[in-house]
Amino acid sequence: MKSTVAVEIVEGIATLAMDRPEASNAIDDALRRDFTAALRALAADEAVEAVVVTGMGRSFCAGQDLREAAAMTAARVPEWQAGQRAMFQSIRDLEKPCVAAMNGAAAGAGFQVALCADIRVAHAGVRMGQPEVKAGIASIVGSYLMTLHLGLSNNVELSLRGALIDGAQAQALGLVHQLVPPEEVLPAARRIAREMADLPQLAFRLTKRRFREMTQIGFDDACAAGARYQAECFAAGVPQRVLAQRLAERKR
Repeated sequence: MKSTVAVEIVEGIATLAMDRPEASNAIDDALRRDFTAALRALAADEAVEAVVVTGMGRSFCAGQDLREAAAMTAARVPEWQAGQRAMFQSIRDLEKPCVAAMNGAAAGAGFQVALCADIRVAHAGVRMGQPEVKAGIASIVGSYLMTLHLGLSNNVELSLRGALIDGAQAQALGLVHQLVPPEEVLPAARRIAREMADLPQLAFRLTKRRFREMTQIGFDDACAAGARYQAECFAAGVPQRVLAQRLAERKR
């Protein structure tokens, strides 16, 4: 079976690309497993000095796969959320530089992947945010991750309204570090990764480790809360109905 991620390593810089372009790189069970395994392997590979995370095609990652979510049951939520947590934790555990090259839309879980990276590079046309509430899914882990970058007021607006913002708005809020032309997103991300990899790495690793230690309790709590609240959402059947309707509309 074809992997849902593609890995390229050039001069010590690994590019890990989510590779479901036909689905806008939406995250399903296979992508969660493949991404987590690939990133853990890169973390253990001494030849890899830094990692750039991106998406194949026109999207970075559209978030949760709609077909998978539409078929979700409350009983399956713990396994789903555990896989999601492992994916995010693999990024958090990486003690090498990690740069998100946001080449296109980054929504929901895809936005959260980017938020777990050290540095985010995008172009002005990228749309990103937390639209879960519009699908009847509680915004729990995403709202927590945004607390690490935003004040409460902006977090509440993005989490509760579910609107997507563009790259310029995201940069103004501090969610994106650099805006470049679309064709420069990946090269710029690789340059930044190279610059970070050339820093004294013991100091880099220890500083990054301390950031993880400072936020791990909050992240663990958010993941546990996410499992509880998503089980309640899916037990009520609202996400399944909303997403089934969206899928039906796409077929028309």
